[in-house]
Amino acid sequence: MPRPIRCLLLVFLLLAGPASASPWPRAVKGVFLALSVERDAAGHSYTGLYGEVGRRPRLTMGVELGRSSAGETSSLVWLQRALDRGRGPDRWAAAIGLGAVERDGQAMPLAQVALGWGRTFDSLPVLRRARGGGWVSAELRYKVVGALKDEEEMAALAAQGASSLRYLTPEATAKAEVTVGWHMAEALMLVHQLRLEDREDTGFASKIAVSAVRDLLGPLKLELGLIAPLSGPGERAAKLGLWVEF
Repeated sequence: MPRPIRCLLLVFLLLAGPASASPWPRAVKGVFLALSVERDAAGHSYTGLYGEVGRRPRLTMGVELGRSSAGETSSLVWLQRALDRGRGPDRWAAAIGLGAVERDGQAMPLAQVALGWGRTFDSLPVLRRARGGGWVSAELRYKVVGALKDEEEMAALAAQGASSLRYLTPEATAKAEVTVGWHMAEALMLVHQLRLEDREDTGFASKIAVSAVRDLLGPLKLELGLIAPLSGPGERAAKLGLWVEF
């Protein structure tokens, strides 16, 4: 069993239940957009645009676009279906996505599958006491990309350190993310996330990410976050994002 899956199962036990990143379906015709920029201490960066739209009561469509400082552009379109009927405290969802990764003028096909779980604080014995409410979720994702390796480019990036390779998409990646979100005030939300990743090129790594999301004007929100490596290659990073939901 891959190490991220073993670690996620352990986290499941610690949280007294299963776990997911976004198993709640988007409302029909509801839209969520997030534009974010992440930059690490070594000067590497990633800019991403994430979007969701509710298509049916149990079906959400999403798109992810990204550009890294390593010269790679990615795109992914996915469909997520709720697996539960909205009864009980647990929310389950499965997703499948297709897209492409472009590097040095060459495109590679990309495919991803995901499984998610979630609960609100109201259904968790200890967290239900938290003022403002929140949620706990987790997600397992597996992504594969068509083979396209420039050995000279990879060697040059490896010489700069493994953190450089992490801004390129490997041929296979298994990820697990556990998220705890808390509405600590009417206009302020804190989001804590444990990220586990097992890559075909650099192996296993884990990170902790903490973000504060603040209401700005109307549906617009500002996200400020920090990301720190716990194990494996990687650098500390800062994140700036804008969210809008309507």
